[in-house]
Amino acid sequence: MKHLLVKFFSQYKSLSEEDIKIIEDNAIIRKYQKGAILLKEGQYAKESYLVLKGCIRSYYIIDGEEKNTDFFLEYDPLVPISYIKNQPSKYFIECLEDCVLSIGKTERTEKLLLSYPNFIPLYRKISDDYSTNQLISTDKYRNLSPEEHYLEIRKLKPELLERIPQYQLASYLGIKPQSLSRIRKRLIHQK
Repeated sequence: MKHLLVKFFSQYKSLSEEDIKIIEDNAIIRKYQKGAILLKEGQYAKESYLVLKGCIRSYYIIDGEEKNTDFFLEYDPLVPISYIKNQPSKYFIECLEDCVLSIGKTERTEKLLLSYPNFIPLYRKISDDYSTNQLISTDKYRNLSPEEHYLEIRKLKPELLERIPQYQLASYLGIKPQSLSRIRKRLIHQK
């Protein structure tokens, strides 16, 4: 599975054989089964993740009801706020499918960059892309109606619609499953 991590890094930089060996030698890759909880509310996150295979969701439990906040697919970084701020998590992170994840830990990354400073620009680029995409996503979806948000997902991540249950997608859009069904029917009739 380390080849998937190499594929991710090669999107940002042409990798030499030596670079590939360094990545493979330093990678922490773990497999998780569908339903595995990576982080619970109240826990401190000790790791960040890169999804190499599978689908993950983050969600809150409010008044006993799950409210989905995000979904992560292949090559999506997942950096819990709890990990960044070193505070208890306010949400859960769960594997919706069997997953293969690359595990990130600040200390290991810092050691790697000290030992191999030629990787610093690569890590900066990945970090900048992640931060920029988070800001764009937050700004973009904040002012969309549920139907507009659904259309954006259909355009940008159509595979997500095939991989998550309708009730979870509805929760993510902030609507009931029946409302999502009506949106889907209306869009089918518009074709």
